[in-house]
Amino acid sequence: MSFKRNLLVLAMASAGIGMVCEAHASSPAQATVPSTADNAPASPQGGQDGTSANAPDQATGKQAADDGKSRSKNNKDKLIQTLATINVTGFSRSLESSIDYQRYSDKIENVVTSADIGGLPDQSIADALTRLPGVSAQRIGGEASQINIRGLTGNFIQTTLNGRVQPSTSGSNYIQFDDYPSELINRVAVYKSSQANIIEGGVGGTIAMETANPLDNPKSQSFNVDARGSYDSRANQVYGANPRAYRFSAAYQGKFLNDTLGIGLGFADLSQPHVAEQYVNESYSDTPQVINGKPVYLNSGVQINQDGGSERRRGYLGTVVWQPNDHFKLTGTTFFSKFHDGSFQRGMRAQLFTNGGAVITNPVVSSSGALIGGTASSIPGGYFGIPGLQAFSVATTDNDQSNDANVFSGGLNAEWNDGPWTVTADFSASHAHSQTVGSDVTADPYNGLGSGFPLIADQSVNFALHGLNVGDFSVANPGMYTDLGRMALSSYSVYPTIYHDRMKAFRSTVKYEFADNPVFSAIEGGIYLNNHDYSADRKVWLYGSAWGQYWLSTPNQPPLALNSSNAVKTCWKGSEFGNFPCFLALNGSAILAAHGVTPDPQKDWSQNWTETQSGGVNVKVRDAFLQGDIDTTVFDRELTGNVGLRVVHTSQYSPGLQQVGNGAGEPIADGRGVISTDYIHVNPGQTYTDYLPSLNLNLHLDDNNQMRFAAAKVMARPPINLLKSGVASYIYNGTYNLSSGTNPLLDPMYATQYDLTFEHYFPDSSGVFAADVFYKHIGSFVQTITDQNYDFAAHGYTVPTNPKTGKPYLNGEFQTAYNNTKGGYVRGIELQFMKTHFLPGVWSGLGVALNYAYTRSGTKVESDLGGFPQKQNLPGLSKNVASAALFFDRGKFSTRLAANYRSPFVSAAQVSFTYQTVYFAAEKVFDYQAAYHFNDHVSALFQVLNLTDQPTRTYFGNATQTSTIQYFGRTIYAGIGLKF
Repeated sequence: MSFKRNLLVLAMASAGIGMVCEAHASSPAQATVPSTADNAPASPQGGQDGTSANAPDQATGKQAADDGKSRSKNNKDKLIQTLATINVTGFSRSLESSIDYQRYSDKIENVVTSADIGGLPDQSIADALTRLPGVSAQRIGGEASQINIRGLTGNFIQTTLNGRVQPSTSGSNYIQFDDYPSELINRVAVYKSSQANIIEGGVGGTIAMETANPLDNPKSQSFNVDARGSYDSRANQVYGANPRAYRFSAAYQGKFLNDTLGIGLGFADLSQPHVAEQYVNESYSDTPQVINGKPVYLNSGVQINQDGGSERRRGYLGTVVWQPNDHFKLTGTTFFSKFHDGSFQRGMRAQLFTNGGAVITNPVVSSSGALIGGTASSIPGGYFGIPGLQAFSVATTDNDQSNDANVFSGGLNAEWNDGPWTVTADFSASHAHSQTVGSDVTADPYNGLGSGFPLIADQSVNFALHGLNVGDFSVANPGMYTDLGRMALSSYSVYPTIYHDRMKAFRSTVKYEFADNPVFSAIEGGIYLNNHDYSADRKVWLYGSAWGQYWLSTPNQPPLALNSSNAVKTCWKGSEFGNFPCFLALNGSAILAAHGVTPDPQKDWSQNWTETQSGGVNVKVRDAFLQGDIDTTVFDRELTGNVGLRVVHTSQYSPGLQQVGNGAGEPIADGRGVISTDYIHVNPGQTYTDYLPSLNLNLHLDDNNQMRFAAAKVMARPPINLLKSGVASYIYNGTYNLSSGTNPLLDPMYATQYDLTFEHYFPDSSGVFAADVFYKHIGSFVQTITDQNYDFAAHGYTVPTNPKTGKPYLNGEFQTAYNNTKGGYVRGIELQFMKTHFLPGVWSGLGVALNYAYTRSGTKVESDLGGFPQKQNLPGLSKNVASAALFFDRGKFSTRLAANYRSPFVSAAQVSFTYQTVYFAAEKVFDYQAAYHFNDHVSALFQVLNLTDQPTRTYFGNATQTSTIQYFGRTIYAGIGLKF
């Protein structure tokens, strides 16, 4: 080879790195991602992405259409040869297929294939992803849901299905992966490095899910059915939770018209209990209170809760592929998932210890000055000396947290190729909807209930925190809380939240493959257009008073009597919670109905936050990219990869309401028809353009070893819920002040990232050892701040006139979200080892998969939820993340024991209706799975998930200040699978 070519390639690499370091950034977008099968093999069922991928047939090694992405001819040949050697079943087959995807990809990625997901099914896609290096999950309701990659939360991760950016039911950017049934997903990849033809948005990484292409099915017709029953070990300890449930799925694939028309249909149905037992310590005041002559940070209260109810998810999938010849393919796909979480939270809540609301005696104080035990009691004579008025109480609660969510994603993809040319076009539409009931119901013991003037009884609670274990909770008169003659409903509050997330997109690419270019195998360019519309609606309905002061604030809404049909005595069971006092399991809606009261939540000017927190966000993204695919040699070694540039133009605006006051606004009616003239419609926002260069190089040292280098400028859009414009105002000392916590002028979060990897592949795809050193420099993070002397007019906000001066009010404070948190690095190393067939004879089916990631960050976030000021780590980052699986496949039998570990991390957790950023303690979760195939048509499956009933433990600042201890139970599955 010529020395000039070496110089050319090295110069090009240097230029690409320099471009990444110096490029000026500016905005995030939704992501259409290339196929997970970039330069990789197909799973046993085949695969297809948004750019219409036909992967090589595993049974015959026949090469199908190229997938719309570059792949060197040498790598294609190696791929076919490798697949021809695969003749194993079970988890070993999926692992070896995943290895080949990783090996022949033109970027750094890790893959989970359908044999892995479907052969030994996971609870969710999130569970499957946690077996990949550097990937961890946060358990919500006991089930893995939100994914973290390389220490970054879901808002830094882009997610696609068949190459199309997915909308979210979370109300923010991150995807709740329990919306996606694992039975309907054929393959999932995590892209660790970026390239120009990947839609922007993945600072942490991109998760690309794919459904199957029925034309890749080796059979002309197939029909699969899976049915399993389940049992939750903790559900019988929670009132209203059924421990028994089921899971069912069915899939059909057929080929017609001489294998030119493929049809795929899928259905998945999941029913399971929503189960958790909780001990909750609420956050601390940042202003200490003097107790016994010493300053003490007080917690807001203590709770004991049973989370019960049921969950139902139904997923539907449809695929039609028409490929009349080798030059044209048309693919239509639709995915729909409907998830109903009918969950409630019932128990007891000792509330409002702070601000003089309770008398604190016998305090136990931590070394940091925080209250971690003692007795909280009612104020003698009443709060502020008013009899019957108490801020403190030990309320019996019934919180309805039910949520209905659905996701639709569909589109039409066309691909044409002729000679060196390949052209693709993809039209898509998607929609996510989520609606949460959000009711908070309290009942209290009263004196004089049934008389004309009942007063809340004096009460007290003794509590003691035990760090990462369940604490103590006892009351002075436990029988009072189950006495229907003394207990009554004090308050019923409903705070519904409704989210809509809609996208319409178009993507087109043109690729030209060179026949004999010494450096480039192909050049590719394309465009991407996405219109993204988001809306949030808040409503409210209130009855009574939570603290027995109905006669003061709501005289026409007295406490409502209970009866045995709507309040059932419930006692705790089990070793962790069995010593807690019994309580009444309330049915709040039935209590209202018994008294002829009907909730009617609406937007309401008397609760003006329902208007200002409602609103929309409109984001338009216009992208273009150019990418050169590299296939050359350097110093007699094959070098592949790509270099490119993506240009992203974004327009983001938010229609909403701004409070101006003094009747200076427009006449606007709320949901009850009340007119206010204190608000105006606004639509602030901005437009910007970003330049995102990328470089991926893969040096093939020999047939089994390769080194990769990747560099890119990447971006993630700010959480879309923080882009809303609605703001409330207040006047203070002649200044105009706004408060929102959101900001439509937020910039994206940018990062420059580098990867250097070494990969060793064992013969016959039997294993891999890989080490990846990575570094990300993130420019800034979003944080809620108070900006003093904010120039409202300069940023598009109307400042009303001060009637005293005849001039606009002076600038005051703006409580808002802002990209002001100092950025920093995220760096680490990921190690991966997988090996099958390392023992002889009968033990040849034994295999092992090990992953470990060490991640550090210099970024700190300030928090005072523990009372004293402290610096928290970057949310989502665990310093150590590891997974291990020991599996055995032989003949008809497959089994696997898997473990996932993550060290402590910081994240937002829901405590009642409030999200608080807390520390999560280290977790170890074990799962066991086994399958037996009686013949080609019938198999049996047995699973135990969360084998050791691992709880989720969170705390404030240090481990002595408990936040929440939650136990979810272990889930046992048993069932059969049928294949025809």
